[in-house]
Amino acid sequence: MNIQEDSGKEISDTENSGVLSQPEFTSATALSTAANYIMNSSEPFTRTYRTYIRLRENGRLTLKFWHSNAVDSTWDLGAESRASEPGGAWSIEAAYIADGGTVPDGTVVSGSQVPVTFGGEASRLVEPGEQFWSDEALLELPEGHVLAFTWTLKAAAGKSIPFNVEGMLVSGYDAPGHLAAQESAAAFNESDKLLVLPSFLGYRAEVTKKLVFLGDSITQGVRTAKNEYAYWAARIAEGLGTGYGLWNIGSGWGRAYDVATDGAWLDKAKQGDELLIVLGVNDLDIGQRSAEELLADLTHIISEIKEARPETAVILSTVPPFNFEGARETAWRTVNAAILNSPPAGVDRVFDIAAVLSAPAPEEHRIRPEYMSDEFDPHPNGTAGKAVADAFLAWYGESGKSASSGRP
Repeated sequence: MNIQEDSGKEISDTENSGVLSQPEFTSATALSTAANYIMNSSEPFTRTYRTYIRLRENGRLTLKFWHSNAVDSTWDLGAESRASEPGGAWSIEAAYIADGGTVPDGTVVSGSQVPVTFGGEASRLVEPGEQFWSDEALLELPEGHVLAFTWTLKAAAGKSIPFNVEGMLVSGYDAPGHLAAQESAAAFNESDKLLVLPSFLGYRAEVTKKLVFLGDSITQGVRTAKNEYAYWAARIAEGLGTGYGLWNIGSGWGRAYDVATDGAWLDKAKQGDELLIVLGVNDLDIGQRSAEELLADLTHIISEIKEARPETAVILSTVPPFNFEGARETAWRTVNAAILNSPPAGVDRVFDIAAVLSAPAPEEHRIRPEYMSDEFDPHPNGTAGKAVADAFLAWYGESGKSASSGRP
């Protein structure tokens, strides 16, 4: 399919499909919807997914959604899904936005559902690896209410729809069958490790700057409380105010070498005016990468960003502490020393997240116990999220932030 630019020049969907192709839209939420898994069913299926999302603004909203039908980051060792793996062929049977009320209980406010269309059509076939936009949709969302996004998806047997399999940070429900238009919770069950959403939930807004946060589960916010938006990316979005756009593309179990495959995840990272990179934990851990390999991957990512958009400001973070020991601890120290003292070419600024989260010397490789999700899990909790956000906002202000909140 081709479309016409205002100039009359014909361009392909692929050329017009990135988030930057619709600059008047910015991310409507701090929730990450990056994909790290893919549905792989032994039978064809039709299923409905309803998710409740706190938006950065309420009121009368013009919403628009963008989707990338590909896996962003590798899950575990890659047996089920790998970075840049294209999704299969599947279809959107119907999609709706609605007022989800104040309690995410599987229902929507009666009469509030608005259909989401694609080129004027209620349904859409999705090709492997395809990127595409929805049409605009208008919704009045009262203060204190959350958005309910509901869609019915249909797929054949085999690999089909990329999604996020980490612990749910927001409430979601799913049910067999074509129930997208249903307002009640009948037949829906609460979803577990099944976040099925478009890649970008956008709304029309004027912003001073668009930030993209690229990272793993620590950026995504995994292990923080459901529906509380207590992770640092969400707290930073709140602190910056709505004059700044923020797209969180943190993905559980993600690695720098996933981004360096030059696929869908790197394409997303290219979509901001400013990019914060917080990667390396999984490279050193499950990926068993050396310090030199990790630094090479970070260098490659930054080079690709700068080549695509030289004006993009790149903030590189130190690697968060994750209670590494032995060779992994040595590599962690080597990488962070390099980032702090001689960062890769193209880095505009360095944010030292490790300094916020680390225990006092000589235990800097360990996260402070009060910041751990539990006594065995070094994922940062909500308290850590506040500490990182406070430190970042203070640092960011001193490093050139031109406004703290509100519309420019």
